Amino acid sequence: MKRSHGRVVNVESLADLDRRLAAGATELGSWRVHRLDLRERAPALFAHDVRGTAFLGCTFADGDDDALAAAGALVLPDVGRSPLDVYRPHLYTAEELYDREPYARSLDARAYAWAQRVPDRDDSLAAALHDHAIDDALGRFTTESGRRVVGVMGGHALQRGSTGYADAARLGRLLAAGGALVATGGGPGAMEAANLGARLAGATEDDLAAALAAVADVPSFRPSIDAWAARAREAVADLPADDSLGIPTWFYGHEPPNVFATAIAKYVRNPAREAVLLEICDGGIVFLPGAAGTVQEVFQDGCENYYADEASVAPMVLVDRTHWTETLPAWPLLQALARGRGMEQHVHLVDTVDEAAAILGAFRGSGAPA
Repeated sequence: MKRSHGRVVNVESLADLDRRLAAGATELGSWRVHRLDLRERAPALFAHDVRGTAFLGCTFADGDDDALAAAGALVLPDVGRSPLDVYRPHLYTAEELYDREPYARSLDARAYAWAQRVPDRDDSLAAALHDHAIDDALGRFTTESGRRVVGVMGGHALQRGSTGYADAARLGRLLAAGGALVATGGGPGAMEAANLGARLAGATEDDLAAALAAVADVPSFRPSIDAWAARAREAVADLPADDSLGIPTWFYGHEPPNVFATAIAKYVRNPAREAVLLEICDGGIVFLPGAAGTVQEVFQDGCENYYADEASVAPMVLVDRTHWTETLPAWPLLQALARGRGMEQHVHLVDTVDEAAAILGAFRGSGAPA
């Protein structure tokens, strides 16, 4: 029987439902029953107090859903033609998203195809319900982890086998080994590398080097997502896995989620995803070299810190002086924005990921370095 967070009981299988009912439960008001076929369970349910019970996307015999609603339950049907469980109580795993081969048949690919349609009213409602469920699951996940969350942002085009990819992986490992929960945008490139390094925080440096060498044989998800994902799974198959978080979106569904994140908060709507990704990083964010998307994230985070009180500011660390002062000179503007504000002492420009990890390792979220 699953342990439940707080007073909410998520029931996700008929076996779990039967065990809980047989154990003597009488009032089911804190239960959330997810997508079960309850056509043969009505007598057992009606023998209990179902006031406040939520039946989410379940199947009922004719009239049973109305009877449960009349008894005080909340009965919410599936919405639209979405392939997603719009009421899901947990974050995704890579195994769930890559549930079929070839990739074109997977849940991730089917959800992307659905998300690209011109939405009707039911589709819009399904997207909103799904993303609300992901918000809720993400909040529980980060709270239960008990760790400060440190973000790593960077270019999606960074290829396996490159020096930059290895540096991003080493950064992820350093941050996670220092006690942080590493969060990325969940995609390929620098995001994948940081999730790989964080995943292997408990492994040896030789293990990380071997994994990097293994994935380098398939440097990109083009032309084959299946080969790219399979090589990643093979590279870490026998290694311990520390938690790391990916927060991708089906808005950019042409870029597949990386399989190294152990928990994946995938959103339908990109604006919600971007806001959440920045908001949860209470331990600061490292910005590796990137292009337009990374620049946007720099200034979104800068805007949040600009208007925050000093105790709420989290560090921003830009890595690679040449990139951020010459190639894409975001640093001078960020530095000018920070001048005289509470964020001024918390924006940093460094040359190496080791420097970035040291800065964030010293930060404890009190508004000043430890």
